[in-house]
Amino acid sequence: MTVKEVHADLTIIGAGPTGLTLALLAQNLGLSVFIADKSATSLQLGRADALNARTQQSLELMGVLDQLEPYGLKCNTSSTFANGEFISRQSHWWTGLKHCHRPNFLMIGQADIERALESKLTIPVHRNHEASKIEEFSIDGEDFVRTEFPNTVVISKYAVGADGARSIVRSQLNIPFEGTKPNMIWHVLDTFLDTDFPVAPEIITFQVNGQARVSWIPRERGMARFYVLFDDGQTAKPQEAVEEEIRKFLEPHRVDFRATEWFSTFEIKERVARNYFSPKGRIVLAGDAAHVHAVNGGQGLNTGLADAFALAWRLNLALRGFPEVLESYETERRTSAVGIIDVAAKLVRSTVKTATEYVDLIERNAAYITGMGVNYAAGTPVLQGSPAGIFAPGRRTPDVYFHAQSNGSGQRLYTIPSYGKFIVLSLGDAAPWTPPADAEWAKFVDTWRVSPVAAAESQSAGNSQTFARMSEDGSEKTVDAGTVGYVVVRPDMYTGYAGEDPTGYFEGMFKTS
Repeated sequence: MTVKEVHADLTIIGAGPTGLTLALLAQNLGLSVFIADKSATSLQLGRADALNARTQQSLELMGVLDQLEPYGLKCNTSSTFANGEFISRQSHWWTGLKHCHRPNFLMIGQADIERALESKLTIPVHRNHEASKIEEFSIDGEDFVRTEFPNTVVISKYAVGADGARSIVRSQLNIPFEGTKPNMIWHVLDTFLDTDFPVAPEIITFQVNGQARVSWIPRERGMARFYVLFDDGQTAKPQEAVEEEIRKFLEPHRVDFRATEWFSTFEIKERVARNYFSPKGRIVLAGDAAHVHAVNGGQGLNTGLADAFALAWRLNLALRGFPEVLESYETERRTSAVGIIDVAAKLVRSTVKTATEYVDLIERNAAYITGMGVNYAAGTPVLQGSPAGIFAPGRRTPDVYFHAQSNGSGQRLYTIPSYGKFIVLSLGDAAPWTPPADAEWAKFVDTWRVSPVAAAESQSAGNSQTFARMSEDGSEKTVDAGTVGYVVVRPDMYTGYAGEDPTGYFEGMFKTS
């Protein structure tokens, strides 16, 4: 049998949403990528069902969201139904979001998301390729990764295990997958209904006998998804029993199941990898290979895409001579995963309480559910400085408008940059900033001048742009940017720095001082 040897900058094991997102970002950054999946075909039905607001921002930057929005269903309202009537309806944790163009879930199936991502790839996804062995090795003092697939060996500079909860990569690295299992079996049904229930594009939590064990998730194409937990909580039930339980919770309304597209059960697990890196730092975990949790709150796919969005720019810098930047990936994303697991754990356990208590818990943890409040702690090389108005190191960068003219309509921040570059904003009266001419990292930085004086027109030269001002929306309402001179926006659209010395920030991060 002939074994083919392939060389690449990056090997990605797993072609789910995390792996595909990472592959697309890496491809767009000019990296050579080999991506493989053990499945024979792409996903056709089921699994994740919602993109939160933060994920939509990321997909907009990648040029993928416009393919999904026409087919998805926007949803930003949660309701509770008990004793034959709606007893509450709330959306303030969405509508109250600041500097966010899409304050809603986009309900759309994982298969559609994967197809949209893969359609942007110019490289093949190698299917029926299950990794059998992965290991680091060195040649002349330089480290590499060897990954063995059927009939193919891939030699790469880095590899990412995005191969799911039963990750072969994590197992090969002997990384412990730590956490708890609450012994709860949930049932999920994607179906089309014939019902006299007052259908609305809302997430509805149903309550019977003081317990909220059924949720209705509105979906694209008029489909309905139900999550069902039975009284015993620990026994898988057949589809017919699940349908009967749904009928009981929706009483007194009639419910007929016209066509069911997907039915499955899943046992809740709450796990996080003890560490995300191999001993030499050349193999990295992402997505479900790094963390798994309850589906409550819709965090699985969204957290995996956030991993990829946080990892790709760091891998690009590591491959171009700055490997130290990679270390902060585990610091930020593992801490985030632990927080998300904690939120999902609270939500899944609260389903045995009243619907009102369940909704209250959602409200108190909306930062994770919307994705817009997932923050990182400042003090690492990639996060420095103090808050400056709406810009705060470690928090998502607001989607504000930049105006080339004082009376112009402006461009939203998330429609302007290309992923992979840092953006330095020179604000107010601060002198326009440019990186030192001899700085090796200068090619990774764009500079934007935001002047309080109206410019006749946008002036751009190379990687520099001049805008008259920033505003909260397309109107004349300006934003509070504090009193600092400079703000640095990282490639993952988190604020990395606010202060008076962006040169010092970059030199500290890239260790050139």
